[in-house]
This record gives sequence, C-alpha cells and structure tokens, in this order.
Amino acid sequence: MPGSVTIGHMHPSVNLGHDDAARLAHVMAHLSTMLEAPGPNRISDAQLTALCEGESGNRPELAAWARRLATHLHSHT
Repeated sequence: MPGSVTIGHMHPSVNLGHDDAARLAHVMAHLSTMLEAPGPNRISDAQLTALCEGESGNRPELAAWARRLATHLHSHT
C-alpha cells in the first residue's frame, strides 16, 4: 500500500499507515531534540528513567536512536 511502512526483524511485521508513520516520525524527532536540549524543554532524568522502563537511560544513545528512527520513517512515508 503506498504510504505505508513495514517494520520487522525476526518477528511479525508491524504495519503503519502513512499518517501514523508520519506522526511517529514527528514524535521521534521531537523526542530526540528534547533529550538533547538544554534548559526547561529538556526531558528530565526522571522522565528519561520512565522512558527506559525504570533503568537509567543513556541519553545520547536514546537521542541518536530516536533521530535515526525518525529519519528512517520520514524516508519511507
């Protein structure tokens, strides 16, 4: 289907419609920015821990991953 994206690796694929993929790409791009930003718009350490399921998060790694995902989704929508 044009405008859809399929994500999968050794597991059943997940299909996202064009609008959902574009929205997820937008959210991931903002997440990356908020992880890296200084000041009041920065995601706090407590929020980072919550995003990482209670583990202390690697802020630079998560920001880079979110940016790569956003780029990948943008290129496939």
